[in-house]
Amino acid sequence: MNASRCDLLRRQFDLTWSLFEYHLERLDTEDFLWRPTPLCWTVHLRADGRWMPDWAETEPDPVPVPTIGWLSWHIDWWWSTTVELHHGRRPRDREDIAWPGDAEGAIGRLRELREEWLGVLDGLDDAALDAASPSPWGQGPDHTVAHTAAWVNAELMKNVAEIGQLRMVRAASSG
Repeated sequence: MNASRCDLLRRQFDLTWSLFEYHLERLDTEDFLWRPTPLCWTVHLRADGRWMPDWAETEPDPVPVPTIGWLSWHIDWWWSTTVELHHGRRPRDREDIAWPGDAEGAIGRLRELREEWLGVLDGLDDAALDAASPSPWGQGPDHTVAHTAAWVNAELMKNVAEIGQLRMVRAASSG
């Protein structure tokens, strides 16, 4: 069988998402806010009622361990930025993206992003994959839609693995 590049990217995305669902179905709000070590990046409830992430313009050394809450916010930030740029829209500033505040809201937001991304993937054909694609992370002038789709798959897979590992460590630590 000769699969198109679009088919391969979609199958890889679907596999990653199925692994994510395995973890999403088992998470509660306490999992999102659990701090596995004192040196963590997490989300904090501010006086204005918004949940905002820890952030540093320059990555510290050592790098803090992100919580599941922080990782879910991070996914929202990079993925919504990617979708907005793909549609030719100006993405929201990082500071304008708040964490929803609980597991239900965070999981719902991640599933919304999945649906938005499926809309992007379903609108592609192999020719569209070769079109130029803007990127806020400076991948260079020859960056294409195919590069963006492959990057989304890789970044999501990395974040899913991090979330899964944190979920399993918390579950194993509480027994």
